[in-house]
Amino acid sequence: MLVRTVVFASIAAVLATQVPSFFGSDAARPEGPVSVNYVSGTVDPVQTTAVGGTGSAMRLQADAQGHYTGDFRINGKAVSGLIDTGATYVALNETMARRLGYTANQLDFRYSVNTANGQTKAAQVMLDRVEIGGIRVRGVEALVLKDEALSATLVGMSFLQKLASYSVADGSLSLKQ
Repeated sequence: MLVRTVVFASIAAVLATQVPSFFGSDAARPEGPVSVNYVSGTVDPVQTTAVGGTGSAMRLQADAQGHYTGDFRINGKAVSGLIDTGATYVALNETMARRLGYTANQLDFRYSVNTANGQTKAAQVMLDRVEIGGIRVRGVEALVLKDEALSATLVGMSFLQKLASYSVADGSLSLKQ
């Protein structure tokens, strides 16, 4: 049995199961001051807006809790997301996945996931595209968790690792493609 650890910052999610080659090898988690403290399991309702975003670069201002949230488009649909460098993958709840067009037949909840809210099941999906500002990334791996386990969309390393760079300075997160 292959064991894969999926880190969702402080919601402590662990995926332990046979993981198909769909996900390939894990990328190393970057070091540095880019982690997000995601304690409550919910996103603060105050949305921050981009302070700059042209072409293939985007800058997001931190909210009062130091979180970086943004207005994304996933598979062409508007989605508010929390950038979480501690999350191995983009993570969606089941309601969001269905809104994005994934049917019950496409969501095979066969992976056991333990979160701060208890154990739940996860399904794997491949997002066609994830966009923010002028940044467009195709073929992004994601996990879908049951609604009671995840109330917000986390934009993790499966998106960030496809960028040329991302960095934090002076209270803003810069993304470059």
